[in-house]
Amino acid sequence: MNDLSSSIGVPADPPTVWIITGYRAGEDTQILALAEALQWPFSTKRLVYQAHDFIPGLLRLASLKGINLARSSPLVPPWPDLVISAGMRNEPVCRWIKAQSGGRTRIVLLGRHWARLEHFDLVITTPQYRLPQDTKILHNITTLHRVNENMLREACTRHAATLAGLPRPHIAVIMGGSSGPYTLGRRAARRLARQACAMARAQGGALLVTSSSRTPAAAIDAFSAAAACPMRFYRWKPADKANPYYAFLASADAIIVTGDSIAMLSEACATGKPVYIFDLGTGREAMRPLPAGSRHARGSAERNDFRLGALLYKLLMRHGPQRLTRDIRLVHSQLTASGLATWLDETCTPPSPGQRPPDSIERAVARVRSMLGR
Repeated sequence: MNDLSSSIGVPADPPTVWIITGYRAGEDTQILALAEALQWPFSTKRLVYQAHDFIPGLLRLASLKGINLARSSPLVPPWPDLVISAGMRNEPVCRWIKAQSGGRTRIVLLGRHWARLEHFDLVITTPQYRLPQDTKILHNITTLHRVNENMLREACTRHAATLAGLPRPHIAVIMGGSSGPYTLGRRAARRLARQACAMARAQGGALLVTSSSRTPAAAIDAFSAAAACPMRFYRWKPADKANPYYAFLASADAIIVTGDSIAMLSEACATGKPVYIFDLGTGREAMRPLPAGSRHARGSAERNDFRLGALLYKLLMRHGPQRLTRDIRLVHSQLTASGLATWLDETCTPPSPGQRPPDSIERAVARVRSMLGR
């Protein structure tokens, strides 16, 4: 089924746009954010993948062999002027569409590219992917997102009953999950609860806590058991229209985000409120670099959560090709250096006014419109 965006402000003869949805919630949010911001009608193509879906991407093919054609959205002419997508598994499909159009279709890829750059028309990326400077690559500090003042205002109004009765200030706590070399387990969740509650108690306020699609159940339970302060806690559920995530961002006076999620950090920074990054690790496992000249691991008294996947990822980052990994510390570095966020510590000072990053959506829209001559 096709989903069409609002026709407000759409030119008389807009380009035909397809969005190829991703296989991660964060990617879908970014794809949809760009499609909506362009203000052109668009069709949504949802793919169902085969068990061997990674092979066409790994072999850098232009092919539909990685998807189940019978269960996926139809990919038939007329071919679009523009395709927006993300992820290695979707690259072969996007390239196949471009080939069927005789090369007329433009491909905009979010995140990073796996096939050679010459196969794409624009890649919109952020620092963790370490892509080179190139005329076909748009570098943003934050990911694309849908956060704006109108959305936040409406969300806050819609969830007013959920927020009623809580003392101010409100401190949002946004929980992501394990990612790459970092693990959100019971230990990290308890430490997060302790630090967030310390901030709330010091200021006489309350927490607005939400998990996400990647938050392990064990971490959610550990946080709930350790938190000792007024709060509202939402446990993420798929396709839940009552999800108060944006209302929590809107009502918050300060926002804490676990450092694994660059997408949620980007959305938090877009509010212009003070943003704190929670470090999933301590000591030599920390996201933050040790102070220059330090001979001892910071926070070494606390144990970190163990995950075999995290250990293997660290080895890959150290010994494997850089192209196969991402380094989210590069985003943290830019956010903290530019004053957009600060690290959450055991003792937190009252929040100072936040800043907004350069508008990643505006920059992306300008590049895409220019590319299509609009």
